[in-house]
Amino acid sequence: MSTRQRPGQRPGQRPGQRQGQRPSAAIGELVRLQKVLAEAGMGSRREIEAWIRDGRVRVNGQLAKLGDRVSPSDRIRVDGNEIKRRAAGAGRRPRVLVYHKPEGEVVSRRDPEGRPTIFRRLPGIRDGRWIAVGRLDLNTAGLLLVTNHGELANRLMHPSRRIEREYAVRIRGTVSDAALQQLVHGVELEDGPARFEEVVESGGTGTNQWFHVLLCEGRNREVRRLWEAVGCEVSRLKRVRFGNVILGARPLPGQWRELTDEELAGLMTLVDLPAPRRARPARPPTRPRG
Repeated sequence: MSTRQRPGQRPGQRPGQRQGQRPSAAIGELVRLQKVLAEAGMGSRREIEAWIRDGRVRVNGQLAKLGDRVSPSDRIRVDGNEIKRRAAGAGRRPRVLVYHKPEGEVVSRRDPEGRPTIFRRLPGIRDGRWIAVGRLDLNTAGLLLVTNHGELANRLMHPSRRIEREYAVRIRGTVSDAALQQLVHGVELEDGPARFEEVVESGGTGTNQWFHVLLCEGRNREVRRLWEAVGCEVSRLKRVRFGNVILGARPLPGQWRELTDEELAGLMTLVDLPAPRRARPARPPTRPRG
């Protein structure tokens, strides 16, 4: 029995098969393009989706589309550069750094205003590129995770995971009990309701009070906006914990360190990723050049 060939379909090409893809590629081998590029350390899935929309990604010479799936034999290029894919099941250890961001740095590769960025402080990397797990605004200091594993970064940032983030906050002036209750029970912000999971007073002198607050999401400037919504002014803000990773006394501002094996295993467990098979010794904190 003969089958009718679709317009534009080459002889022997199965329906939905990309031109240049081998006919022998099984459906089970096809993986979403965003996932493949994220696992190659190119960026988070959100970043990669933007690249696809902007026409920066090609598969076998053709412009990629959102929703495309690829096989191991497909050739992928981003901005004309061919991507070296990781072998499935290789169990390679992702690199994850704790960077102690000082105030005055931006979490961006390039800043149009010429402000210093965190990426100038990070070590060189051969396998992929560094991806920041979320952001801290210009005037917020503290713990920032960066990794070369796009899928790990994507899962850590996804709101459904509800990864805990702990901040130390200095408030100018006194804070009423009513304001603290409101912060825990919920405040309506311009992008929807928000609340702290926990607010703990941690001392203070003069007209300043320190608190530790706990969030399970990472909306833009959310900590500051919550305090401002109850009439309080934040004079200092520092992130001290992300999931199971604690900032501690080291690294110092502007320095970084590799996660320990235990920290990395715990972080990957939080987002349902398998623990890496191969480990390397943790690197000591490194002072920034210059």
